[in-house]
Amino acid sequence: MSSTGLYFDDFAIGQAWRTPARTITDADVIGWAGFSGDFNPLHTDEEFAKTTPFGRRIFHGPGVFAIASGLAWTRLGINEDTAMAFLGMRDWTMRQPVFAGDTIHVVQTIDALRISSSNPDRGIVTLLVHVVNQTGAVCQEGRWLLLWSRRQG
Repeated sequence: MSSTGLYFDDFAIGQAWRTPARTITDADVIGWAGFSGDFNPLHTDEEFAKTTPFGRRIFHGPGVFAIASGLAWTRLGINEDTAMAFLGMRDWTMRQPVFAGDTIHVVQTIDALRISSSNPDRGIVTLLVHVVNQTGAVCQEGRWLLLWSRRQG
């Protein structure tokens, strides 16, 4: 089978990509509350949220992460048929809120590359990830670790 994605061997530290953008909707906020069971009034009660430092409802932080991972995982095409697994994340920080109406995109930069010691036909890619809103502000950031296939032969 021919792959359209990049292999571990194609990457270099410092290489970067920007995903397409996606606007967060009120349906995302309410949908995530229902999906996750997190009905905190900061997310679901506009009148309560007006009394908070944010002044309005915010989108759930884990929901932002989920959308960011979808943008990076499915919209770039670099991992099509070649990325094997999401291994985890490190130092994930939620720097500022995301509201319904905000448009976010992901900028990911290769931070580290390591050939797997147990399976040398695979490599571990560490990505420095920034979730950025329409004003250029970083809303969330941290590192993602992914397992990637190496070229054969």
